[in-house]
Amino acid sequence: MKIVVLAGGISTERDVSLITGTMVYRALKSKGHDAILVDVFMGLEEETGDLSGIFTEDRDWSGNIGGIREKDPDISKIRAARKDQSENMFGAHVLDVCRMADIVFMALHGSNGEDGRIQAAFDLMGIRYTGCGYVSSALSMDKGLTRKFLEMEQIPVARGMLVRKGQPIQQNAGGIGYPCIVKPCCGGSSVGVSVAGNDEEYRQALDVAFSFEDQVVVEQFIKGREFSIGVIEGKALPIIEIAPLEGFYDYKNKYQAGSTVETCPARISAGLTERMQSYAEAAYRVLGMQAYARIDFLTNEKEEIFCLEANTLPGMTPTSLLPQEAAVLGIGFEDLCEKLVEVSLAKYGKTMADFQKDGKDA
Repeated sequence: MKIVVLAGGISTERDVSLITGTMVYRALKSKGHDAILVDVFMGLEEETGDLSGIFTEDRDWSGNIGGIREKDPDISKIRAARKDQSENMFGAHVLDVCRMADIVFMALHGSNGEDGRIQAAFDLMGIRYTGCGYVSSALSMDKGLTRKFLEMEQIPVARGMLVRKGQPIQQNAGGIGYPCIVKPCCGGSSVGVSVAGNDEEYRQALDVAFSFEDQVVVEQFIKGREFSIGVIEGKALPIIEIAPLEGFYDYKNKYQAGSTVETCPARISAGLTERMQSYAEAAYRVLGMQAYARIDFLTNEKEEIFCLEANTLPGMTPTSLLPQEAAVLGIGFEDLCEKLVEVSLAKYGKTMADFQKDGKDA
């Protein structure tokens, strides 16, 4: 198949996306697909000739991709590096090669990738892509809306509220109490997330979160264990437990190797496993997800379950959770990447067999 692995962009999760894209690109190449890796924002600025043979060129498209830094990237520098200085999210030739592809593997994370806007553009252009559609992507990216939909389905969430920039700052975190957690409403990878233990720390946490967005979610801090569950075609995978060696599961602990102990299957009772997996599948349904996703949870000392958030484009880095869960079922990384393409094609009534290299235009 001809596959564009779309990564990069200008969100705070740019680095994570590039590593996801690199891993997926190499996996799909190893499975015999004609894959190319493209930065959605930087595009293919150096390509000036005929693009018709781009998928079969003998080239390593991941050659210039670096690692993940401990801090989120400087987006202003990324913007400045683009030659045409256009405000268009799609860089040079990106839409051209996406139209030529059989499917686009969405290796994007954060805004402009996980929020549904690119998916909506692709729907209008008839471009096939992996993962959830634009509606569920937009809902899941907004933590405030996600909370409301989960509550409607009686999926438990931590006590919390939405705070808008400019509102008076209330003592005791508006009655939620301390400690509390403050996070940008539509951010990801725990960028801009802080834990506050008193009024002064709460004000500082709001300042940090508001530097990213004008709306933030404030929630009761649940002291306990953290878990994640991948869901493929509505069926929950084995549960993985995440235990940071220091602090909470922030940007550094998510992506720096050795910062977190991850155990899969999680060492929890059969009853707790069943309840949490059923909540994950219910969240997948109520948010209108398709193909695959990942749902995150916390439990307290009483084994009460709290849904944290839903991820429509789970990371596929060396330390990512979904590949570890699939591995427990005997699904290796390369096979997983191909499976995600396969289940995504089903959205369009297609199978991989429809795109055999016989010159057939599917």
